[in-house]
Formats: sequence, C-alpha cells, structure tokens
Amino acid sequence: MSSERLRTMSAEQLVREFHSIAVRQGRALLGEDNQAYNTMYDQMEGVEAELRSREGDQRHALLPLLNDPNTHVRLKTAISCLKIAPAAARQTLQAIVDADDFSEAVVYARGMLSALDEGRYVPQ
Repeated sequence: MSSERLRTMSAEQLVREFHSIAVRQGRALLGEDNQAYNTMYDQMEGVEAELRSREGDQRHALLPLLNDPNTHVRLKTAISCLKIAPAAARQTLQAIVDADDFSEAVVYARGMLSALDEGRYVPQ
C-alpha cells in the first residue's frame, strides 16, 4: 500500500490494516513463505510509520490489539508499541514467552526481550 493511500486512512482503518497484515504475516511464517512475510513486514512498517507520524503518535490506537486472540498480532503490536507503552508491551511479550506454546512467536518474543534487556534494541 502506498504512503499516499496510508495518509488518507483514519487511525481506525490503519489499525484494521495492521491487524490484517499481522494475521497474514503469521500465516506466511507458519507456511515458511519468507517472500510473503518480508513483503508484509514492509507493509506493516508503512502502517506503523504513518501512525507514528501523526500528531501525538497515534500508535496508541494499536494498544487494544495487545489483547487480540492471535499470538502473532499480539507480538507485532507489542513490538510496535514498545516506545509508547513499554510496560504493557513488555508484559505482552513476557506473556507470549510464558505461554511457551512452541510457536515462532515465542522465539521472537524471547529474542526481543533479550535485545531490550541487553540494549541491542532501542524502541522508536
């Protein structure tokens, strides 16, 4: 989706787009479709950047997705919200790790928590 199209969308529409991308991205990950995953990664970055660029950093609109039933949605939301809601985002990442359901999300959440703790990742 083009930057111009993203600029015309409401925050609510951007949240729905973020959710849709995260669900599809999780499926691509399970299906080991790296090309699709990477394409959706770029799309998600665009949505997040658009929300971040809006007055007051509208990534706050993503916060309800921290409670989504889809683990990949919660993972991607937590990572996107680390700067604006660090405690809630870390709590979500830790809950994913604690669930230890052998999903890829657990691996990513564990890695993100380690990167944060070691200072290798600084949220934007």
